[in-house]
Amino acid sequence: MLTQCFGQTLISYGPNTISKEEFLKAYNKNNTSGTNREKAIREYINLYTNFKLKVKEAYALHLDTLQQIKYDVENFRNQIADNYLNDEKGVEKLEEEAFDRSQKDIHALHFMIPTPPGTDTLRAHEAAIALYNKLLHTRDDAGAVAEISEQVMPAKWADLGYLTVFNIPYEYENVLYNTPIGKLSMPFKMPNGWHILKPIAERPAVGKWRIAQILFSVPDNAPDYVKAAIKQKADSVYHLIQNGMNFALAAKAFSDDKTTYLAEGELPEFGTGKYSNDFMTPVMALQKINEVSKPFKTSFGYHIIKLLGKTPVVTDKKDLNNKAELRRKVSQDSRINAAKEKFTNSLITLTGLKPAKEVTANDLYRYADSLMINPTEEYTMHLPISHKSVLKFKDGVKITGADWLKFVRDYKSNYQQYKGETNAQLWDKFINYSAVQYYKGHLEKYNADFNFQVNEFKEGNLLFEIMERNVWGKASTDTEGLKKYYADHKEKYKWEESAAVLIFNCSTEALAKETMAALKAGKNWRSITDENINVQADSSRYDLSQIDIKNTEARPPIGTYSPITVANDGTASFVKYIQYFTEGQQRSFEEAKGLVINDYQNQLEQNWLAALKKKYPVKVNEKIVKQMIK
Repeated sequence: MLTQCFGQTLISYGPNTISKEEFLKAYNKNNTSGTNREKAIREYINLYTNFKLKVKEAYALHLDTLQQIKYDVENFRNQIADNYLNDEKGVEKLEEEAFDRSQKDIHALHFMIPTPPGTDTLRAHEAAIALYNKLLHTRDDAGAVAEISEQVMPAKWADLGYLTVFNIPYEYENVLYNTPIGKLSMPFKMPNGWHILKPIAERPAVGKWRIAQILFSVPDNAPDYVKAAIKQKADSVYHLIQNGMNFALAAKAFSDDKTTYLAEGELPEFGTGKYSNDFMTPVMALQKINEVSKPFKTSFGYHIIKLLGKTPVVTDKKDLNNKAELRRKVSQDSRINAAKEKFTNSLITLTGLKPAKEVTANDLYRYADSLMINPTEEYTMHLPISHKSVLKFKDGVKITGADWLKFVRDYKSNYQQYKGETNAQLWDKFINYSAVQYYKGHLEKYNADFNFQVNEFKEGNLLFEIMERNVWGKASTDTEGLKKYYADHKEKYKWEESAAVLIFNCSTEALAKETMAALKAGKNWRSITDENINVQADSSRYDLSQIDIKNTEARPPIGTYSPITVANDGTASFVKYIQYFTEGQQRSFEEAKGLVINDYQNQLEQNWLAALKKKYPVKVNEKIVKQMIK
């Protein structure tokens, strides 16, 4: 890719200029030429100049004000705007972090001081510190938890087994991956209590498994004789499988897992952290595809499992499919909130958003409460703060009290969204919302890439519109002009070696065979197409090259048929050869009309460009061109 240089005028046309930066951005995006850089650059200079001349004339004719153009541009703008409403570097950093963490699994223990509603928060913090200190000086984790539960307040612990990225909430994941193996994390507060994590081992990430299972469920509080009978049944089925019984049939016949037994026992593909240790340990023990485990016990009952497949973890950071999957997971995970918050805060600074100080906080909150008594537009506009400024941007744009009250009304009326936030919390959300909406509405001003993309789309639409008016449509409808062009250039429109043929297109191969048989039996081709809408035919004359006949010797005999060709969509076609013609015969105007239209369009376009270059004289800075070629 060519090195970009800023601020230098490469091309001028009338009073308008194209900078080296703009040209190179378009050139690097669109050019696909080979190794001759000078030829490619000079050709693209001519192409891009002609493009800008046509667009300039479209603006001069005010085609940009056409309702369809404005609608299409606005629609495109809205489609791509959300792609620019994030901190791309922050998101990329999260993706890289997720990839790095995906490369290993960590075996973790979890300790907790629960804090249900009404808990003494100071006492709970003291209990968490006491538990932390106990765990530091003992290997008896269960004993430490029991002692704190007895002496201070209830505590609990669990072996979480091996975990990897996205298995647990991001806040916990951060603590886990930042705590050395064998060490304790410091106690950390979450809404449901105080937590301590202890990573006790790590291993290279093991990837994902495909497993089929047969479950023999054991009811809660089942007496021992029932448990023994269920275990005996599991052992019997295992022996049947070992002696040749099909695993899928056994799953359908015996499994109590109603979500998988009809799918031959197959579970959805899963990875580290999906199931408890007592299930994952036997899974890990299976090494060979189709290997079957002995029955083993979990809290659900007895299981027999079969290994169907293993997918190793992706280790290539550049793997495009994995990058896309990581981006999807990051964007749907709570970890994206930190990046969004950072981005929103940067927008507040960037746009210079500040309180307008015309309304006090008390009035903002008071009228937000009274609004919900009568949440109508009419009542909103009668409230004293509605026409006062509550926020302002550095360019002078103001946000009114009516905007704030509408936000509150809409937010509190959405019961899936509203979680009982205070008006002060809603005010913070409103500030963020206002910054994002303003930035979104002024993206062209703040983001050069977005501005380039929208402008590129707009100019493409303007080009299409003015080409349709000045070239394509004009050439197609100017019958007298076309006939005159044909008469003046008649020698161009001679037939090469050609043939009159019937081309048949049928909805299926079977129908094509049936149609060919009917033709061979003497049935009229028009009758066939009239009787069956799934058969279409075209009787016309074509150059031999158009019907894939490469030379005279390869001509099929008159009255014969080509082989049937079947397309990817299942439709089928064949050709019947009617008559051959030697080269050099004059095409009539109607026979040459498609070619004439194309040539006439080119002449109209060249004449038009010549006129545009007189109207907007073109100059190319040769010095800069030579710099780009080096």
